[in-house]
Amino acid sequence: MVDSILIATQAGRALAEAARRAGLRPYVADLFGDADTLEAAEAYRALPGRFGTAPCAAETLAALDDLADAAGHPIGLVLGSGFEDAPDLVAHLARRHRLLGASAETIVRLKDPMAFATLCAQLRVPHPAVTVDPPDEPSHWLLKRIGGSGGSHIRAATRSPPPPGHYLQVRVPGRPHALNVLANGRAIEILAVTEQWCAPTPSRPFRYAGALVRGAAEPGAVPGSVVAAVADAAARIVAATGLSGLASADILVDGTDWWLMEINPRPGATLDILDRRAVPMLEAHIAACQGTIPELGPAPVGAAAAQICYADQAYAPVPGLDWPAHVHDRPRPGSVVRRDAPLCTVLAEGADRAGALALLESRTARLRAVLAAKKTLVRGSPR
Repeated sequence: MVDSILIATQAGRALAEAARRAGLRPYVADLFGDADTLEAAEAYRALPGRFGTAPCAAETLAALDDLADAAGHPIGLVLGSGFEDAPDLVAHLARRHRLLGASAETIVRLKDPMAFATLCAQLRVPHPAVTVDPPDEPSHWLLKRIGGSGGSHIRAATRSPPPPGHYLQVRVPGRPHALNVLANGRAIEILAVTEQWCAPTPSRPFRYAGALVRGAAEPGAVPGSVVAAVADAAARIVAATGLSGLASADILVDGTDWWLMEINPRPGATLDILDRRAVPMLEAHIAACQGTIPELGPAPVGAAAAQICYADQAYAPVPGLDWPAHVHDRPRPGSVVRRDAPLCTVLAEGADRAGALALLESRTARLRAVLAAKKTLVRGSPR
């Protein structure tokens, strides 16, 4: 009998497909119930809530209890995005299911901005200053939501103090990258350095758009000295917090200067482009959570990229489409996607960075042309 595994996250398709690649039967709870999530899941339960906020505790617990009953004896629970600002819920889930990933205590140390800033100061890791006091010079600061993900929660600061659940972080220069790692609570294995970019709107200037991992033979995305320094910092943070499983360190890099912005203590948006080795990423994640970092095999030769295609109009309803194989997170026909919400994810691989990006952009443009030709009209309630 193939082992079953529980998955709870905001959007569960990538983790569900990763579970299938690892030879597991995924039982999934998420916000969207996209068509390919339902195809990959052995069973599915919807989570109420809004993208970017923690799901309702009582309904999340009920959904996972229901899925656990359907799964029989799942090997554990993997959490994706959406739980970083809900450590109490994570602790409750860990008492009911075997948690494969960061503990509630680890999440608090990594995602509470003041605790994380203190940890970075103790370990002498470069990290932008944070505060909850009104700023003297608002243009020097950014307003962020505690536990936020995806960049949509980041705003320019004003002279007002941060509202409840928010904090200020000083602006620093640099281009966004991430060091993607596998941690076992004591040490790390570097998986890749990924480049990231934004899809800004007037109200969401730092909205996450996509990520790319270069081919194995290409020059590194950041200087080798920076990679070594970030890896050393990440290893020391892992040892201090007991973080285990797939994780990423978000950094801004300006020449040879760098700042650690945050640690994402979970499988993230880069899972699709990382899960191309001989050992499936979710299999490696589970092993690391049990204390062992497996031999993963060589990094893939080619480059890979993934990009969120945001809706440039509302789809109410989403039309029936013959989605190409490189399009994922496909909304079900008849569902509603509001304007500027994530519509789907486009993937591309290439011999190198330039090839992968060119294919990604052409695929995204063709998809938008097909959607425009459908002339689906706009208005509807949020997805």
